[in-house]
Amino acid sequence: MRELTVELGERSYPIYIGQGILTNISALFDRAKLSRKSPLLIVTDESVAALHLERVLTLLRDGGFAATACVVPAGETSKSLAQLEGIVTAALQAGLDRNSAIIALGGGVVGDLAGFAAASFMRGIRFVQIPTTILAHDSSVGGKVAVNHPMAKNIIGAFHQPELVLFDIDLLLTLPEREVKAGLSEVIKHGLIWDAAFTQWCDENADKLLGLDPEALSYALYIGCQVKAIVVSQDERENDLRAILNLGHTIGHALEAVAGYGELLHGEAIAIGMVGAAKLAQQFGYSEDIHTVTKGLFVKYGLPVSIPAHLDTDRIMSAMMHDKKFKEGTMVYIIPTEIGKVEIRKDVTSQQVREIVDLLKGEK
Repeated sequence: MRELTVELGERSYPIYIGQGILTNISALFDRAKLSRKSPLLIVTDESVAALHLERVLTLLRDGGFAATACVVPAGETSKSLAQLEGIVTAALQAGLDRNSAIIALGGGVVGDLAGFAAASFMRGIRFVQIPTTILAHDSSVGGKVAVNHPMAKNIIGAFHQPELVLFDIDLLLTLPEREVKAGLSEVIKHGLIWDAAFTQWCDENADKLLGLDPEALSYALYIGCQVKAIVVSQDERENDLRAILNLGHTIGHALEAVAGYGELLHGEAIAIGMVGAAKLAQQFGYSEDIHTVTKGLFVKYGLPVSIPAHLDTDRIMSAMMHDKKFKEGTMVYIIPTEIGKVEIRKDVTSQQVREIVDLLKGEK
């Protein structure tokens, strides 16, 4: 089992990564001083529930914890105020109190939704992340929790750090191929923003990662979580450095919103956005090699590198206007300056981004 710590003073917490470590859940909960006297609520979705819920409930109950579950529909549409209300209802019915915890068992949607429920229930109770997707190695670390509005992604949210993140590699082995690829998009992102050597490793080990080789996957998730932990430890509330984690997200979030939160998976939309950021880097005088390497990586991993032609450019731009990174006609944009390094630009105009969107529609 690999272990990392997100250093945030009193809010510091561990990340555990390894194969078969779910069986240690009671001991890890004891280490985090979670209460056996107060009920726990597991939030999961229908797909994950069918695969893993009964086992997690059994492990917790056998360990002396009083655990119940709330199951939501699978997919991005569950990140809504309506589903949040359902979780609060389930929490009240289960008798959760200020010493209780909400456990997110699932991917990024479940983590965001359950985390925001924990942040808002009784003005904030504890919660735990148990990711079941590769993509969630990113979203489960850092304490960003939110639900969507029909006009904008993650616009209703909070910062609420988990007590621990438990990442059992075995839970990833049931993932569909498309979700594996989409999840690895964010793994690659951590190399592109921070670690050129890891980016090269991802290029050389694509077959192992796509084949869910446990040792390669464990290492990749460890490095990805390590980068995220380092950045979050330095800038918990995204006042400066943490913004670099948004590489590809400005265009990516807009694509998700316009496509209706379903046509494109998050990791697919972000891959397109990262190719766009690499194109934008050329306009600021940086090497064309950045685009060549970035695009080549995503092609190797079977990820999209162009915007679907039927998505309207005006609608994409309109969605960006609602993004938290848009201010007074310009955008806060993360631009790669070389592989493994990025800069935060605050002078990127909407017209420049529009040109990139149009270019991405012609990308092959």
